[in-house]
Amino acid sequence: MVMKSDRDQERQRVFTRRALMIGAGQLALTGVLAGRLYYLQVMEQERYDTLAEDNRVNVKLLAPPRGEILDRFGRKLATNRQNYRVTVTREQAKDLRVSLDRLAEIVEVSDRDVSRILKEAKRRRAFVPLTVRENLSWEEVSRIEVNIPDLPGVAIEVGLSRSYPFGTDGAHVLGYVSEVSESELTDDPLLQLPGFRIGKNGVEKVYDEALRGSAGRSHVEVNALGRIIGELERHDGQSGQRLDLTIDIALQKFAVERFGEESGSAVVMDVHTGEVMALVSTPAFDPNAFSRGLTPAEWDALISNERGPLTNKAATGVYPPGSTFKMATALAALDAGVITADQRVWCPGHYKLGTGLFHCWRKQGHGHVDMREALEQSCDVYFYEIAKRVGIDRITAMANKLGLGLETGIELPSEKRGLTPTTSWKQATRGQKWVQGETLIAGIGQGFVLATPLQLAVMSARLANGGLAVSPTLVRRRPAEDGEPAEPESLGLSKRHLDIIRQGMVDVVHGDRGTARHTKMTDPDILVAGKTGTAQVRRITMAERRSGIRDQEDLPWKFRHHALYVCFAPADQPKYAVAVVVEHGGSGSKAAAPVAHDILEETLRRDPAGTAPPLAARSEEPREG
Repeated sequence: MVMKSDRDQERQRVFTRRALMIGAGQLALTGVLAGRLYYLQVMEQERYDTLAEDNRVNVKLLAPPRGEILDRFGRKLATNRQNYRVTVTREQAKDLRVSLDRLAEIVEVSDRDVSRILKEAKRRRAFVPLTVRENLSWEEVSRIEVNIPDLPGVAIEVGLSRSYPFGTDGAHVLGYVSEVSESELTDDPLLQLPGFRIGKNGVEKVYDEALRGSAGRSHVEVNALGRIIGELERHDGQSGQRLDLTIDIALQKFAVERFGEESGSAVVMDVHTGEVMALVSTPAFDPNAFSRGLTPAEWDALISNERGPLTNKAATGVYPPGSTFKMATALAALDAGVITADQRVWCPGHYKLGTGLFHCWRKQGHGHVDMREALEQSCDVYFYEIAKRVGIDRITAMANKLGLGLETGIELPSEKRGLTPTTSWKQATRGQKWVQGETLIAGIGQGFVLATPLQLAVMSARLANGGLAVSPTLVRRRPAEDGEPAEPESLGLSKRHLDIIRQGMVDVVHGDRGTARHTKMTDPDILVAGKTGTAQVRRITMAERRSGIRDQEDLPWKFRHHALYVCFAPADQPKYAVAVVVEHGGSGSKAAAPVAHDILEETLRRDPAGTAPPLAARSEEPREG
């Protein structure tokens, strides 16, 4: 009996110890859980509140409206229009390819689009939306919205697309906008936005940052499926700055239409301020096509066109200036004192140097001519002689003063310098000595000499305004810029010498033997100073000269001469300078001078520099003047 009682007590003690141990363990576990709950609910409350809020609220960047571009009279050259786009976000899509395939069952998504998106997804962050298609119709938007629950990662966004109301007319001045490439990505968050475009050419590129503006933010509430329930808060970004150009789009349009099917360029400048009223390059492209995205066929058509619609010929096209260069040679000779204006040179139709024979354009020659007569009739032999006397280095120094062979500083990308050669230039670049025959050829604007139409307009303006170093500008009011532009400096040219050159240019149009005597103004009281130029694009062989050269029209287009013409008017009180180049036009007097005449007459009729903008211009839709 005693033994049984002892065993019972022992069992009781063991049970009690185990119960205490279990109880202690439970108590400890409960304490840990309570402590953890306290930590999570009290100590970490703010952190988890934030995380919960972040799951409920999404922050989206908002692209600001791109700054508008206006012409000098307030007409809209580049503006924005509403655009519906469909995007897909890799982070939200379970399988990007599956989402794209499902989307393709609802709206058209090409294989090219799918390939582009999959490639772009590899180089963009997972949370960045990728644009699948833009410019959706309302019907397409509706179909996508109805099927959104079955399209993970897909969303409809409303944005703005760049629009160019005048299409091809201002293409090379304005440029275009296009999608951001990988090499163009910076720290600016705007560049990560789907469908965001930046300036790729023209003033759109030069002033891209000012036109771009700054991003806004939208805080939107989403449900567990990621669908937007509503907008909680919105902070609009800052719109891009407006850009006011010097261009008169109505004059620009007139010049484009006057060129017709010809390939070439024209520049109209105010000779006193340098404001460019028209800058034309034909043929052109439609910048709206770049804004929406070019198709492969459209791109191939542009790059395969031998007339170069993508090239801004006015600022980046370089041509032998031909006889339009003769004013630089004449001024250099007068300045050096190697000839006087009334000294005459005999032209028998050719010029002999050593064993070489250099021909004048007029086979029978011009007889005895002085400087004015040589300019009027564009006598090559006269300029061979004075070029030989003055030398290439002094000719180039004068050409540089007039704006040739140097960048003008206009607000356009990739402007070309052209070329005004020197003896040291040839030695440095070709390892050869300069020879005198090259001086003769350069004296008439051939050989190594190259210039852009814009430089030829600058040269004409500087001759017209009395030798002031005016520079061209396309922008009337630059973004974030204060103060008036500085007055142009004097080039230090003799007024008497300039008068001789200008009178010779007047004779080109109004003289009995002037090479542009058929291009007088309709108003007989308006005198025009001009100079024709015909630039060879290939060497004419002796055999061709002996057999008689065929008419330019009979040659293949790319073998014809370039036609050039420069002018300013009114000659007695100059206001506007015009330079025209017709690529492979054949003859400056026949092809370029009539085009320049019509553009100059329209410029004088419109007088854009002297016409005040209408008071209501800022609120009007684009219209022709």
